[in-house]
Amino acid sequence: MTRLTKRTKEFKKIVDEDKDYSIEEAIALLKKAPHAKFDETVELSFKLNADSKQSDQMVRGTVILPNGTGKVVKVLVLCKGEGANSAKEAGADYVGGADLISKIASGWIDFDVVISAPEMMREVGKLGRILGPRGLMPNPKTGTITNDLARGVKEAKGGKIEF
Repeated sequence: MTRLTKRTKEFKKIVDEDKDYSIEEAIALLKKAPHAKFDETVELSFKLNADSKQSDQMVRGTVILPNGTGKVVKVLVLCKGEGANSAKEAGADYVGGADLISKIASGWIDFDVVISAPEMMREVGKLGRILGPRGLMPNPKTGTITNDLARGVKEAKGGKIEF
């Protein structure tokens, strides 16, 4: 039989295991609960009743975290013309067109996110074998193929994650 720690005993006094709590109540209880001496994390699990074998029930999307992920993200923007200027002003690390595409084709991958303008996708499609397996291929569902490149760069730098 396992022995309960003082912290666990105090936590069991606060929480009723048979009750389902709303998110607000659960957060309030966590704040009242005794804390450990290390940085604790909270994990949420959801049962969605979605069949992953059905293409119309896929759970996929992006979320912009309010305080970011804490990591420095290197953003590559593939575009032509005025889009290049707006992407640089928004904070993109690498901006270019055919020159960067040929550099990537030769094996250079020193970036975390690729954002592309729609008119560049004909050339970017040739990089599918390189970018696809690494999860870097631009996709309209995740917002990495867009006409508003500045917004895409700001979101990627600000903590946008895919799920």
